[in-house]
Amino acid sequence: MPGIDESLLEAMRLPGARGALVADWISGLALGAVGDAPGGDAEATAAETAELARQAMESGTLADGGGTGPAGGTSPVEDLILTGADAYHLLRFVVTTFDSTVFLYLWLDRADGNLALARIRLAEMADRLVLG
Repeated sequence: MPGIDESLLEAMRLPGARGALVADWISGLALGAVGDAPGGDAEATAAETAELARQAMESGTLADGGGTGPAGGTSPVEDLILTGADAYHLLRFVVTTFDSTVFLYLWLDRADGNLALARIRLAEMADRLVLG
């Protein structure tokens, strides 16, 4: 089972990948980063995407999908996709048996990337990711 570094390198092999990181959505800290980051700062990207992740996970409206939350082993929100003029930003939540507050982030070039493939691969990476 791959750790953070291996998962990030796997994400960068996706067509159109510009950068990737693993972050904690509570603290906003990057646990690992590779490639470029929007604005050139991976720590700022981690903090800003963590804010989006936190809002999604704590939203009563979005959480009303029948899930039990991260501590219960399932999550009401699986991923977030933000579409920009030239890029996609994907956030995939990592669900574990403990209270996980970790997500994978991928910055994907819109012209060269494949959004559907990236979403599938990020889900697979999140399922295999070993934290610790």
